[in-house]
Amino acid sequence: MTRRPSEAMIHSFLDSQRSQGFSYPEVGASRNTSPAGYTVDHHRVQLGRGAGDFARAAESLRRWRMFELGWLQLFWPDTPIRAGSTVAVLARTFGLWSLNACRIVYVLEDDAPIRRYGFGYGTLAEHAEQGEERFSVEWHSGDDSVWYDILAFSRPNQWLVRAGYPLTRRLQRRFARDSMGAMAAAVGRSGA
Repeated sequence: MTRRPSEAMIHSFLDSQRSQGFSYPEVGASRNTSPAGYTVDHHRVQLGRGAGDFARAAESLRRWRMFELGWLQLFWPDTPIRAGSTVAVLARTFGLWSLNACRIVYVLEDDAPIRRYGFGYGTLAEHAEQGEERFSVEWHSGDDSVWYDILAFSRPNQWLVRAGYPLTRRLQRRFARDSMGAMAAAVGRSGA
């Protein structure tokens, strides 16, 4: 798109996507492994130490802080983190706008051996790509460290993405880097 879609257009798009199925068959696979046939990205950054930093990191995920990047916007950031919730991501790159929808597949809340909170969401039918992404924060009791972890598997779902795949990969790396920075900033500031 050459113009930013209006909020009414975004609402309409999200409404149409809520009834759509996932665009890939391995729904839920990012919980444990990544299936064959996809590009896999895995990024981690240490956010801090201890219970306080873990609590701030988990709250930052609940508030979608990993999407506070400037060049993209999540609709809507008050969407609850629960299986079945659908969100859209509006990104602006090289003067063009793209709007893609994902649905939360699962929520993680593990206590042992590593305390972990997070969720995985998957691409819907009209998304430019196919695949799933897991966002999680972990508190390792052995060394008291707190980590932000992103695991994604994806492949093109539209011809334009296939044609421009090197650029797509660059944007995926940018998102991972910027998302890690946003989470580090969110945990570092008070009132996450």
